[in-house]
Amino acid sequence: MKLSYKWILVMPYALYLYVLLKVILFKFGSVDLSFLWQQLQRAIENPEYVQNRLPFANFTPFESIRMNMKHLSSGHDVINLFGNIAIFMPNGIFVGLMLRNKFFGFIGSFTTSLGLSLGLECSQLVFSMGSFDVDDLILNTAGGVLGYGVFLMLKLTLAGTTLPIDERRRTDKPLTGNE
Repeated sequence: MKLSYKWILVMPYALYLYVLLKVILFKFGSVDLSFLWQQLQRAIENPEYVQNRLPFANFTPFESIRMNMKHLSSGHDVINLFGNIAIFMPNGIFVGLMLRNKFFGFIGSFTTSLGLSLGLECSQLVFSMGSFDVDDLILNTAGGVLGYGVFLMLKLTLAGTTLPIDERRRTDKPLTGNE
């Protein structure tokens, strides 16, 4: 039985999603599904728990990013700023490997990164395991798109292909502006 190229990527992608869940939701602790179930039941039975966490959420775009940029000498701020980007870069790479079309790859990396990030941020709010931050959505989505860009650059480099603009330079055709 021959496995498809995309099915071979499913296991590493599932492992990546597990690590993402462990890092973002469980803060490197053990993944305890029974605890999540208890937290979900508590949130359903007592919606005020979720409501009481809303004042700690950041719904103002670029507020946390601006604060992190001002305090880059702090390790926590550097990790928060660049870690949120870096942890989603593999998502963009996986999307690039699974979707061959460049347009759909870009859209796919954007939407999956935004969707995963939104799901995790909302989960932090519902499960009382962190706080919702719209800047995390921005940074995570940027990380996914950046990861897709890295994938494209690696693909071009490893395949030995060139960009269309490089082809024009090699043929010594004059650039007319109509290319």
